[in-house]
Amino acid sequence: MELFFELEIVYIVIGAFILSVTAFVTTRDFVPKVAFKRGMLGVGAFLFFMIAFHYNMTVTRMAGVKKLFNNGETIICENKMRRTISRSVLLSKKLGWSIDGDRFVNSDYERDFHTSRCIEYNGDKVK
Repeated sequence: MELFFELEIVYIVIGAFILSVTAFVTTRDFVPKVAFKRGMLGVGAFLFFMIAFHYNMTVTRMAGVKKLFNNGETIICENKMRRTISRSVLLSKKLGWSIDGDRFVNSDYERDFHTSRCIEYNGDKVK
């Protein structure tokens, strides 16, 4: 459950804002009385489905990245820290990286990378 909130808290907050807007709009005098119930159920179900889908897709990609890394493959991760030099960083066991939970760590590098921000690197072709 901790991983779910770590990955999806931003989308949950956005969803709560969307639900509050839905509640505000559907309680106005000019909309039918049943609009609140239908609107909240419809929008809530859609948001629930989309957040669950995103979480499932992210966790599946994370498991694939971990498996590839453990098999000695090179991984490419998004580098949000230094946007002027390089937007991505290549990671592999050969370069001294290791996995600690859901993060790639290296004692020679000043920060770690979460596996949710990484994909397989295959030369010029990224999968």
